[in-house]
Amino acid sequence: MKFSAALASLGLALAATVATAQDLPDLGGREVVVVTENAYPPLQFVDPASGAAIGWEYDAMADLAKRLNFTVKYENISWDAMIPAVSEGQFDIGMTGITIRDDRKEKVDFSDAYMRSEMVMMVRGDETRFADKAGFAANPDLLMAAQPGTTPFYVGVYEVLDGNEANPRIKLFETFGATVQALRAGDVDLVLTDGTAGAGYVAASDGGLKIIGEKLGTEDFGFIFPRGSDLVAPINAGIAAMKADGTIDALNTKWFLDFKMGE
Repeated sequence: MKFSAALASLGLALAATVATAQDLPDLGGREVVVVTENAYPPLQFVDPASGAAIGWEYDAMADLAKRLNFTVKYENISWDAMIPAVSEGQFDIGMTGITIRDDRKEKVDFSDAYMRSEMVMMVRGDETRFADKAGFAANPDLLMAAQPGTTPFYVGVYEVLDGNEANPRIKLFETFGATVQALRAGDVDLVLTDGTAGAGYVAASDGGLKIIGEKLGTEDFGFIFPRGSDLVAPINAGIAAMKADGTIDALNTKWFLDFKMGE
């Protein structure tokens, strides 16, 4: 009976997967312009060996394009310009590990979450002066790097420091990669990042970087669209199908477990 029930359950699951695939919208080969920063490994970045733009989000977008029958044209833009540009309709979709937040929903529409991550503290591998956010906050000589307007910036201001967005202990940089370079060079002492990107940088650092302290909270990532975009529902359907058939799990394994940047 248990074996038969298991077979019946498997059959229902397979049927549901097939039905889901058949029910996905067909966008008829339409061109979709996707903008990204290429500065947030392993989600999206330029491979130093080949010069090609690669990463979790590129693989996910390619899979969505195949399922939904659209073609992708990629553009590049800085983080601080991305949300305004997408809001104004300059691009169809924005992707760069963007945290889903209510204040941003006033400017752009979000897809359903495709990934959940936890905020972590990344420091140099030989850091011994502090081991958690309280230790960092207590030492006025320690500096943090962040991109303005990002979740790490706001977490640093309100959860690590004193709530002053103009606190001189937060040094601002245009790209996430620049914050990590400043950390490794000793110009700053802390970078906050989601656990996925942090794991990628630590794995590639040969001991030069490490994660310390407790998690500082969770964040959900989504793609962004101009308000009212007709692409939101199809992309959400594609994300649901990718979750249902294990594609999301496979991408996580490829980019966060098997991946070592630079190899």
